[in-house]
Amino acid sequence: MNKFKNRQRNGSSGIIISIILILIIAAMGFLYKSSMFERNAPKIGIASTINWNLKKPLKLNLSDDSGIKFVRITLSDGKNSILLLKKVYTKVEKNQLIDIKFPRTGFVSTKKIFQLNIEVTDSSKWNFFSGNSAQKTVKIKIDRKRPELFVVNNSYKIIKGGVATVVFKAKDDNLKDLYIQTNFGKKYFPTPFYKENYYISLIAWPVEKDKFRANIIATDDAGNISRVPIRLYYKDKKYRISKIKLTDNFLDGKISDLVEENNPDLANASKVKKFKYVNETLRKKNEDLIEKMTTKTDTAMINNFKQNKFYPLKNAAAVASFGDHRFYSYKGKEISSAWHLGLDLASIAGAKIRTQNPGVVVYADPNGIYGNNLIIYHGLGLYTLYGHTSSFLVSVGDKVKARQAIADTGMTGLALGDHLHLGVVVQGVEVRPEEWMDKTWMKLNIFDIIKSAKKMIDRK
Repeated sequence: MNKFKNRQRNGSSGIIISIILILIIAAMGFLYKSSMFERNAPKIGIASTINWNLKKPLKLNLSDDSGIKFVRITLSDGKNSILLLKKVYTKVEKNQLIDIKFPRTGFVSTKKIFQLNIEVTDSSKWNFFSGNSAQKTVKIKIDRKRPELFVVNNSYKIIKGGVATVVFKAKDDNLKDLYIQTNFGKKYFPTPFYKENYYISLIAWPVEKDKFRANIIATDDAGNISRVPIRLYYKDKKYRISKIKLTDNFLDGKISDLVEENNPDLANASKVKKFKYVNETLRKKNEDLIEKMTTKTDTAMINNFKQNKFYPLKNAAAVASFGDHRFYSYKGKEISSAWHLGLDLASIAGAKIRTQNPGVVVYADPNGIYGNNLIIYHGLGLYTLYGHTSSFLVSVGDKVKARQAIADTGMTGLALGDHLHLGVVVQGVEVRPEEWMDKTWMKLNIFDIIKSAKKMIDRK
């Protein structure tokens, strides 16, 4: 009987012990998975080496799953140090963006290299309630010298709708960004030229902009900025203004066909609405694509830039000019307008189009109002565009040779008759094809500028 009672007691004790163990394991599992006891160290978002001009604050980004509890930041020159920040957070802050400023008082040093020491602790209950910690040492190089920047040579003038050339020097041990910025926000990116630290760029004045100014801007990793204006003679040019009366035949024909092809939902819309869609919405979409395909320039160094004059259609006559500002009316009411950003050339139907300069095909596809559209890159941010073609004789990626046949003329897109729409584009901006068909203009504004610049560079 006693043996039976002992077995009962032993059995009960084993059950109790098992329950306790299960509870302990469950508690440990809860603690292990609980966000209160997370074990990830705080993240310190800042580069390990920084060039600093001491003007703008350094950005320090701290983050942690359980929240930042404590931060200490010190600055040292190897001999002396100063406390920049010591803070205990009473409120849970999972992300903290801290501006680090160089002390204006209490710390005098002529050193060029400093150490920034960052210590962070989170609010986790891990490590016996002391939380997780992280440390980071950042090497800071003081750089208050602006990049060296000056113009070597540039074109004498630029015509509205046209192009100019500039060659300049930009040098800095930590050069970060280099570009040419206009008064209307357009950026042109230069190409390395001839020798180290020298650059060249074509710049374009869009026909729809009344004023044009351009500055070369160089920035370094420390935040120092140099800005130099490109001094040009700015020549305005008056372009043709056309008043065009829309006919029902045109609206029911070409316009309806383009709507049906590009936006069938407007099939039952009014004639005016269809035209506005084609002339404004579809045109912008097409021109945005052209800009996207023509913004890139060379990144490898070039020593020269030679081009033949562009005249892709033999015995052709100009039937519409670049820069024509067209205003459209229907039944006596003006309803829309657009710029004609190319030169229309016509000869015989189905005429062979030949590129006069070597290049690479970057686009060969239908493109709305431009119809079958071909774009070729010739280097230094210069592209040529061929619209309304009936067929392509080349494909994207093909390297074409000078005077090679690339397409046949046609009347695809918004063309009413067989012709070629010739466009010239500089880093996304369409410019006057006439300049690139003029041997004298090309010599004075591009080739002579390059030749003189190389002589100046060699003398330095």
